[in-house]
Amino acid sequence: MQSLTRRAHNACVGGQRLQLQRSRILQWDGRRFASNFNPLQWIQQKFAPSVRKSTVPDAPKQETADLVSAQEEAFTEAKLIEGSKKHKKKKEKVAEAAPEVVEKQPAPEHKYSTANFKISHRKLNMLGRQISGKPIDHAIMQMQFSEKRASNRIMSMLATAKLHATVYKNMDPSKLVVSEAWVTKGENRLKRLEPRGRGKFGIRVHPDSRMHVILRPGKTYDQAKKEQRERRLKRIVSAGLVREDVPLRNPAHFWQW
Repeated sequence: MQSLTRRAHNACVGGQRLQLQRSRILQWDGRRFASNFNPLQWIQQKFAPSVRKSTVPDAPKQETADLVSAQEEAFTEAKLIEGSKKHKKKKEKVAEAAPEVVEKQPAPEHKYSTANFKISHRKLNMLGRQISGKPIDHAIMQMQFSEKRASNRIMSMLATAKLHATVYKNMDPSKLVVSEAWVTKGENRLKRLEPRGRGKFGIRVHPDSRMHVILRPGKTYDQAKKEQRERRLKRIVSAGLVREDVPLRNPAHFWQW
């Protein structure tokens, strides 16, 4: 019995000691963390601007939702404003860095030519006379339906000349006219021997030539047609309401009755 009582007494004393030890630890922790209190932080938390909370105990939770939505809207608006400012700055930088575009004045004429190819200058000059003085589109159409062997080459040359005059020299394609077209012989024409009878021979020359054209701005097809009509109408002279004392024009050679 004595042993049992001693054990119980020791257990009680040990429990009290454990409780005392725990309370000391807690007190020591409290004293340690109490030293971290900063009055400036407390003042900052108390006097910081914030949304006023409702004093009604049963107020709905709509205030918090409105607060969150208002904060999100303010954030998105600020973000959009910053993005627009950055975009404007980028545009200004690009505009400053970009060189000034100077509009080219249209050139008075454009010259173009084919390469030397195997054809007689007489045959090629026929095509030159066919397209000379015609609008560029009309000349291209003439070469498109021509049966001559060199017509495809001339058509390609005219199309290229039209493109270059439009792009590089800022000329109006609707007013381009083949103002001049001429043919020249090639520089190095091939010469071959042509054997003949009785030990004689001749020299055969293989022809080589090229065509040159000059495109200039002129009257369109409609303008030329209109002016031609006006000239023809101007030549028609009426007799008038009152007969004039002027000699007859183109009188007949004999009686008309």
